[in-house]
Amino acid sequence: MRAKTTGKMIGGGILLLILLCGLSACIGSYPLSLPDILRVISGNAAGEMGEKVFFTLRLPRVLMGVTAGASLGLCGGVFQLLFRNPLASPDLVGVASGAGAGAACGIVLGTGSMAMVMGGAFLGGMAALFGVFLLVWQSGNNRPGSYILGGILISALADAAIMLLKHGADSEGKLAAIEFWTMGSLSSVTASKTAGVLALCIPCLALLILFHREIVLLSLGDEQAGMLGLPAGKMRMLLLTLATLSVAGVISATGVIAFVGLLAPHGAYLLLRRRNRAFLWMSMVSGAALTVAADCFARSVTDGELPLSIFTTFCAAPFLFYFLKTAKSR
Repeated sequence: MRAKTTGKMIGGGILLLILLCGLSACIGSYPLSLPDILRVISGNAAGEMGEKVFFTLRLPRVLMGVTAGASLGLCGGVFQLLFRNPLASPDLVGVASGAGAGAACGIVLGTGSMAMVMGGAFLGGMAALFGVFLLVWQSGNNRPGSYILGGILISALADAAIMLLKHGADSEGKLAAIEFWTMGSLSSVTASKTAGVLALCIPCLALLILFHREIVLLSLGDEQAGMLGLPAGKMRMLLLTLATLSVAGVISATGVIAFVGLLAPHGAYLLLRRRNRAFLWMSMVSGAALTVAADCFARSVTDGELPLSIFTTFCAAPFLFYFLKTAKSR
């Protein structure tokens, strides 16, 4: 019975995501309705402009939104399980800020190409992750909360590095590009960027799902995982590397979309009340739905386009208040 209910919830989340993707494909300065999109997909479009807008702008944007949200949601769930802390996420563990700082380095100090920015984002994310491990190891306190405190410190250092790079960047080009990374947006998504992120993220997400058993075992503690024959240290590093690589790939194309990696896993847990393989799937679907919804909101409320982090941060504020209010009962 529980498995059937879980399947219905995941199916309902996928259906909601499909509806949001359809809505996202219709929103924009060039009018496209669902019948127009169906005619474009079937090859019966009346004009070339609608076909060009859909395949060049709308479809890559929808795919990027789904990929970015799914990556952030799943990786947030993985971080929460591996660190055994419900507040662990790419934002609070320092990975997002480190990747953002690395991307900023690629913009200011490098050529600013997609490969340079993505490589900088990955190196920055991995450096932040190793920095957290180093701080926890030096402190001698291996409690789950120590990783969050270490992540806050690393995030502060990464944010300081971003401010330093912004100070030295030219006001017209590179400074605006760095501002884009810090707030997150899908406005500059292209088909080539989407293809690159898909090629990077899909294998990482598939491997994380395949390793769901190992992730759940590590959430029980290193000793119990070792008793079951799992090399805890090596496996944790592999899983964290896959998650960091996926987050870095997203950030290199969209910038830092705040709190999706925190909200999506908690939404999944509130629906399922357990953290298992279904929890990872639901985190992925919830993250994708939240990001696509945020993008629809960003393009609808004003004549211009708002950064995605404005919407996701407003969503996170009441959740964090609820988490604080119910902490004693938990």
